[in-house]
Amino acid sequence: MTFTLVTILKALLEIAGLSLLGQGILYVFAGAGRDRNFVYLMFRTVTRPVFLVTRFLTPRFVLDRHVWLLTPLLVFGAWMIVTWIKIGMALEAARALQ
Repeated sequence: MTFTLVTILKALLEIAGLSLLGQGILYVFAGAGRDRNFVYLMFRTVTRPVFLVTRFLTPRFVLDRHVWLLTPLLVFGAWMIVTWIKIGMALEAARALQ
């Protein structure tokens, strides 16, 4: 993968992670009226594909009501892996310049 693709993937994972965080905070503070909150609906729209990917990757015995616990862990894990790859690519490029 090229450095640009890794950077784009890392940025997408950061957007997904921060959207999950924002959705979680609004879930707590907005209470029962969160389904009428415009910002919460925007976060839910952004995070829906992430939840669908998590549901696809998890086995059938994982209940749908537990997917929200696993989704941030998968996003964070993927972000860590992509960050590690990006750092490795940057170090390799720096070695090539010497």
